[in-house]
Amino acid sequence: MALTHPIGFDVDRLRSAVRGMYRELAHDPAANVHFHCGPAYAVERLGYDPDELAQLPSGATEAFAGVGNPFRMGALGPAETVLDVGCGAGTDLLLAARRVGPGGRALGVDMTTAMRDRARQNARAMALRGRIDVRPGLAEDLPVNDESVDVVQSNGVLNLTTDKVRAFAEIRRVLRPGGRLHLADVTLDADLHEHERRDPALWAG
Repeated sequence: MALTHPIGFDVDRLRSAVRGMYRELAHDPAANVHFHCGPAYAVERLGYDPDELAQLPSGATEAFAGVGNPFRMGALGPAETVLDVGCGAGTDLLLAARRVGPGGRALGVDMTTAMRDRARQNARAMALRGRIDVRPGLAEDLPVNDESVDVVQSNGVLNLTTDKVRAFAEIRRVLRPGGRLHLADVTLDADLHEHERRDPALWAG
């Protein structure tokens, strides 16, 4: 599978398509999107704890659009710093903030303004603003200091990036020595044709 976009690919067009798709979901979690979302899906298909999700604001869980459960990959320790790449409305971000406790931090990075606004609103609703920081940015250019994070988590985001080599290099850059990556994502077991790789709609889908 190719790890970067084809030469001449319109990266800005792709990012605009992705922003538009998730902006629609942020404004209307009941929107007719082509992927699964919501708390029932998270519980029934991905194995999230229903009681834990029920303690989060509906503004976070209704717009949840992950593809897996990164928390099943390992525990988060007290006072750790967690970075959520592509935090969306904040479901995984809020769960991480609760698990690291008052001495920890949860950083969220997302490219979509409407999703960042939702995540911040949900953090305020849970009185977690003191340990949550939501920042604009891309997976390929994380606005995070070198070796400042104990755990990077991401849920269904890296498949949308056009340069996965750079995205993983950024993850390595921000992780402290001995840090962990808790990743849930979509992969293909066959290479796409060139015309498919050049279609922003397929990338965004």
